[in-house]
Amino acid sequence: MLGLGDLPLPLQAAVAFSIVWTTNLYNFMDGSNGLAGGMAVAGFGAYAIAAALAGDADLAVGCACVAAAALGFLRFNFHPARIFMGDVGSIPLGFLAAAVGLAGWTSGAWPWWFPAAVFSPFVVDATVTLLRRMLRGERFWQAHRSHYYQRLILMGWSHRRTALAEYALMIVVGALALAVREASIAAQAGALAAMAGGYVVLAVIVDRRWRVFQCAAVTA
Repeated sequence: MLGLGDLPLPLQAAVAFSIVWTTNLYNFMDGSNGLAGGMAVAGFGAYAIAAALAGDADLAVGCACVAAAALGFLRFNFHPARIFMGDVGSIPLGFLAAAVGLAGWTSGAWPWWFPAAVFSPFVVDATVTLLRRMLRGERFWQAHRSHYYQRLILMGWSHRRTALAEYALMIVVGALALAVREASIAAQAGALAAMAGGYVVLAVIVDRRWRVFQCAAVTA
């Protein structure tokens, strides 16, 4: 097992930042019925499968328990939601996603990139949105409605449709990450490049439709 103390200080700092950021971004993405719960089911479900395939029974059971609990919650949180996660649920889930991802990496259950890939539907949306707001000089720490999933809803998508589309994305990236986690370095790099390319295409499509929607709203 690789201990954090064995890592260079810059890498330790990067790991600490990743944990803090993942904890917060999960909270940022909890803004649509069924979204955060679905990510927990898909993400921790992928963790559980990977840990089981790696022979780490304790880690697999722990991750499966989180996924199962999230699935039970999702039954009442899917649109039309009857209960909501709130900070008390989203913040611990974000921390667990990062901390368990780190634990699995240091124990050899999965490669370093696996947690980020599995939770990439949340990581990409939150990170890109934050960076764009910073580059535009906006007060990025304030509440807003500029996440990609929020734009879809503002353009007329229902919470149900948005959640189902996100679930499909979560399943695809999770399955791809599982499929190549023990493949050659070239295959892993190719899979990550394919994910990145897919996100670029999706972002361009949503951005273009968002601009059309805004123009239509101005001229209406």
